[in-house]
Amino acid sequence: MDQFSQLSVDDTTYAIVDLYKILPPEQLRRLPYSIRLLLENVARCSPEALAPVLARATGQGPDCEVPFKPNRLMFHDTTCLPALADFAGMRDLVAELGGDPQRMNPLIPAVLTIDHSVIVERYGDAEAVEANLDIDFRRNGERYRFIKWAQQSLDNFQVIPPGTGIIHQMNMEALARVVWESPGAAGQPILHPDDMVATDSHTPMINGIGVLAWGVGGLEGQAAMLGEPVPISFPQVIGIRVRNALRPGVTATDLALHVAQLLRQRAVVGKFVEFTGPGLASLGWAARGTVANMAPEYGATVVFFPFDAQTLDYLKLSGRSAEQCHKVEAYMHAQPFWRREDEAEPDFDELIELDLAGIEPSLAGPHQPHQRRALAEVPASFREEVLGGGRPLGEERFFEPSFGEPITHGSVVISAITSCTNTANPQLMLQAGLLARKARALGLRAKPWVKTSLSPGSRVVADYLEAAGLLDDFAALGFHLAGFGCMTCIGNSGQLESHVEAFAERGLKGVAVLSGNRNFEGRVNPKVPAGYLASPALCVAYAIAGRIDIDLLHEPLGTDRDGNPVTLAQLMPGDAEVAALERAVVRPEFFQQRLATVWDGTHHWQALSATGSVRFPWAAESTYLRRPRYLSEVAAAAPDSLAIRDAKAFLVLGDNVTTDHISPAGAIPADSLAGRWLLERGEDPRDLNQYSTRRSNHEVMLRGAFTNRAVKNRLLGEHAGVGAWAWDAEHREALPVYEAAQSHAARHTPLVVFAGINYGAGSSRDWAAKAQALLGVRAVVARSFERIHRSNLIGMGIVPLLFGAGQGSEALGLTGDELLDFCGLDALRVGDNPIELRIRRADGSQRSVELSLRLDSSQEIHYLRHGGVLPYVVRKVVGRAAR
Repeated sequence: MDQFSQLSVDDTTYAIVDLYKILPPEQLRRLPYSIRLLLENVARCSPEALAPVLARATGQGPDCEVPFKPNRLMFHDTTCLPALADFAGMRDLVAELGGDPQRMNPLIPAVLTIDHSVIVERYGDAEAVEANLDIDFRRNGERYRFIKWAQQSLDNFQVIPPGTGIIHQMNMEALARVVWESPGAAGQPILHPDDMVATDSHTPMINGIGVLAWGVGGLEGQAAMLGEPVPISFPQVIGIRVRNALRPGVTATDLALHVAQLLRQRAVVGKFVEFTGPGLASLGWAARGTVANMAPEYGATVVFFPFDAQTLDYLKLSGRSAEQCHKVEAYMHAQPFWRREDEAEPDFDELIELDLAGIEPSLAGPHQPHQRRALAEVPASFREEVLGGGRPLGEERFFEPSFGEPITHGSVVISAITSCTNTANPQLMLQAGLLARKARALGLRAKPWVKTSLSPGSRVVADYLEAAGLLDDFAALGFHLAGFGCMTCIGNSGQLESHVEAFAERGLKGVAVLSGNRNFEGRVNPKVPAGYLASPALCVAYAIAGRIDIDLLHEPLGTDRDGNPVTLAQLMPGDAEVAALERAVVRPEFFQQRLATVWDGTHHWQALSATGSVRFPWAAESTYLRRPRYLSEVAAAAPDSLAIRDAKAFLVLGDNVTTDHISPAGAIPADSLAGRWLLERGEDPRDLNQYSTRRSNHEVMLRGAFTNRAVKNRLLGEHAGVGAWAWDAEHREALPVYEAAQSHAARHTPLVVFAGINYGAGSSRDWAAKAQALLGVRAVVARSFERIHRSNLIGMGIVPLLFGAGQGSEALGLTGDELLDFCGLDALRVGDNPIELRIRRADGSQRSVELSLRLDSSQEIHYLRHGGVLPYVVRKVVGRAAR
């Protein structure tokens, strides 16, 4: 069947895959918009797979795999640096196996945004941005030169330099096209949706403007760059039907936190969520982006907002060319992709009703993004979940004369306006700025113990804040610009105020308030046990109050210069005031001017140079860049068997173990195994840097694995040290995980990790899987996995096995000296595979447990059989050359 039609736009004729030739209009209208986009991708890129996908979409066939082929890919530096090291390692390996290393190149456009490295070292002054960049380039110059080597050496690879913006905000403001143009047969161009993936879990932010995209692991991203499909199971789609509108004073942040709480209570992992209903027109592009950004906090693959007139208005506002806007408008009208208010709603697998008028001002915390709290509930949540009961916050006092008053548990020690989640939203940023202006006029200031910072997701934000005169108001309250990157949101918060730093060592339980998307315990700062997610305006309010044990709706934040109490209601600007200012200062020329220089970088970046080459010249003394160990000893052929025999239980963990717990991103302590390794090699103690910046050095990353204080190995009981220690190979001594794993490796013993629900929640870091693989872990058995981590485990050749309903590791009675066999791994198929776990105990007794291995695609079977994505791709490239 000829699926193509012609579409003329501005005197150019394009080919398009015409969905109306694939399904009749009445069937198309019943499909969710996200599924329509998925069908177009399969029809255009993998037509051989279209029949079963169509049958499943129309309810006439069983579940099936969907091969999704993105037209572009984005990375950030903590995922791209390891990926580039892998590319260099794969080129070496291809050459060693007799292939042509030059063939190892990205086949689709890939963009790296360097946003994860800069740290809030300097804050509270006008020179903070430049000072933090100076430190960033001093520490990371070697990494950045490596990136410049990649620019010179790889095709289809571009870089947005440090100090420009955050990956998802740059995608939304500058890179996303909504409709993409590709070369077609006989020279005729093809128009199609801008389908993409990125190696960060918050990629669904771009779903807010109608782009089908989601986060993938770094390994899956590398495979996509090399032309491999990104396979998923045909997704169930949950519709959220919204009605009415948000009440005055209620923000997009409040809505996003409400949705996170709502959907975390449901089984949405691996599913699509799509917004629909009469209230959707009341949610502008900025609110949609804020809500979509939070998708990974409840495990959804996408949180999709269909394209409509508001989306087109945003493309014009953000400076997209008239030519591009014409293409988008014509294409979306020609296909069933433009949502109109007068059309019938699609059919969903499940439909949730949501009254926007019922949303209330909220925070989320103290440890999880879905722990939404109405403002009045916040003080009690801290007392109960951080202090462990009704203990008074003022029971312990910490005195510093310059503060003017003692501080106690519950003091806000970090207040950060940070992250693309909220800084991409002009209403939220202008609301916060106007609140700061009113507070400044009354003589209010942030408390002296609060580390305040403003780190927007793009320089456009600073442009319109400056045009509004609000940067001075922010600065007067301590919120000077600190940089343009993720910063506090990903734990790059730097040291606390010096006296607070000392108090934290003595046991102060401080609080971070941030406009970010994650607040896992210890993530924002290892010395701050509690974190609350808030709108930018509430970040300012809590900085003024200086403590979390306050009901912001009913208690004063402080006193004005005349001693009169000041409430939040007095400071909060009205929605009409915010909207009027937005219309005046958020202008297309700001976006256009910044887009023109997006690839240039600051003078720091321009001063770096590197020479391209086919193979990278590894330096043996480097503490940042090492040839990956998992790409140094790979056989030319895949192993004959996947069997796992005579394995040992290495770690038995609880629920909600995140990728932060498995592979930390924050500062490297000098007294840690990783810190000592670096100091032994001459590193300055000031520049041990973050684990996230050392991810191209497996020696550092392995020594940091499972060192988070919140992780406990239940095999050890009272023998446990700080972090998840483990038994050595002789089961005589408890050691740090890295050292224990070395003793097992000496005996070639396969290791197994057991866990509870949501194993691998959080950031989509591939190192959480790489670390386990290099420690010798061959399988992880859990009650449930988060989607991206499960994919990353498979990408490293680790088998992700599921307990049956109602089962868990507790009932197995594991001690760590049993021998474990996994039977059934050599007969894998797409779908659920029964796997038998046989437990052989030291006393001669045995037990069998039925487990399940869910595989979503034949691609995943290939990856497991080859020991991971990278060996599979290398063997494929070498095999092509041989033919």
